[in-house]
Amino acid sequence: MKLEHTTAVVTGANRGLGRHIARQLRDRGANVFAGARNPDSVDLAGVTPLRLDITYPASVAAAASVGNAAILVNNAGVVTGSSLLGGELAHIRHEFETNFFGTLSVTRAFAPQLGEHAESYVLNILSAYSWLNVPFIGGYSASKAAEWSLTDGLRQDLAGQGTRVGGLYVALMDTDFSRVFDAPKEDPADVARLAVDAIENREFEVFADEESRSIRAGLPGGVEALYPSLSHASLSQASLSQEDQAR
Repeated sequence: MKLEHTTAVVTGANRGLGRHIARQLRDRGANVFAGARNPDSVDLAGVTPLRLDITYPASVAAAASVGNAAILVNNAGVVTGSSLLGGELAHIRHEFETNFFGTLSVTRAFAPQLGEHAESYVLNILSAYSWLNVPFIGGYSASKAAEWSLTDGLRQDLAGQGTRVGGLYVALMDTDFSRVFDAPKEDPADVARLAVDAIENREFEVFADEESRSIRAGLPGGVEALYPSLSHASLSQASLSQEDQAR
């Protein structure tokens, strides 16, 4: 897909991965609208700041009035660190309102103008944890699983107008989102290059790290492959029950 002189909209473009993607698109010749709740926080030269809060319909509608977008990058998202049983329900709702409903709302708003182009593309920034639920961010994982399914649905809905929908999967990047994790992290600049390569090539899926590839490959193995600790726990419980019966 041609990027030069093509209009692209990136949500959550004032920091982290979104900022790097906006920069990459700019450097490859695209006309970039950098979405952020506070447009004054967009400090990237050569892009147009765009006021956009993806959780407010009026803000989404106003942002879509830019017109002529052929590329949409749904990058904006939140993680609250809420577990499914112990976390605040309001926090989990916020994750769904942003990661799922916000992504859907923005895509619906921009779909008509995307369809005006011979080629157009939507890239949803997903997560390796779309496929693997991590308990202490269980709400986030669940919302990303929903966004994964959303991506598959939009892919089919938009195919008829020539809009390709792709998903980018990554576990941990060196951004504000992952600062609580003590583990190796990908450089968001490297992930952004993969993201923009995927846009150019109109790819359906791009895996930005080995963990994403590994988890994706493990899906056919089912629950036992993805959550081996559950099998061990079941075996331990069975052993305890047999001991109780023997007493």
